[in-house]
Amino acid sequence: MKKAAVLISGGLDSTTLLHHVIKSLGYDEVYALSFDYGQKHSRELLVAKAQCDSLDEVKEHNVLDISYMGDFLGSSSALVKGGVDVPDLKDISENDLDQPVTYVPNRNMMLLSIAASFAESRDCRQLYYGAQAQDEYGYWDCTEDFLARMNDVFSLNRRTGVRVEAPFVNMSKGHVAKIGLALGIDYAQTWTCYRGGEVPCEVCPSCAERALAFKECGIDDPLLKK
Repeated sequence: MKKAAVLISGGLDSTTLLHHVIKSLGYDEVYALSFDYGQKHSRELLVAKAQCDSLDEVKEHNVLDISYMGDFLGSSSALVKGGVDVPDLKDISENDLDQPVTYVPNRNMMLLSIAASFAESRDCRQLYYGAQAQDEYGYWDCTEDFLARMNDVFSLNRRTGVRVEAPFVNMSKGHVAKIGLALGIDYAQTWTCYRGGEVPCEVCPSCAERALAFKECGIDDPLLKK
């Protein structure tokens, strides 16, 4: 069996990654991990479960409750409960684009550290996460440099070393969406909007990036057709 651990949030990038790991990279024993880190809504976790349930190769899907993060991060991020309001993309000043209020302090380092422990416990040598190039404008923990340095630390493991893989790290979200469409992913069973709700707001930073990605693919967002 070819084993891997995969982080899945339920968004476009991580959902595509899950299918890519199984259908393109040939992993047939996958351990998926999602996090409740105190984010403002749980819509993304529901669709993450639906995606995992649809794939026989996913042997486990665990949702880890670390919602206490939201309590101590407080107003430092717009994505957690108690944080400031999520802005429209157009309202983020150019000076703030390098690290906008939608950044969650040190989130990926914390999540990958926990996920590496999970992967090691399942004897998985590869741990995949869905960083992609379009996030690089605001999120330092979605870059090649971050990935390399995390792997430098994890290489210190003396037995079951875990390596973090981010196959989309140099790709745009549009490129990622094209991969997913070729794999037959139902993107109506994903969630990207930072605001939650019954339907996507279409104007928050994440919705704006998603809309551009599907525009690059020449189609309307399947989620908006439902």
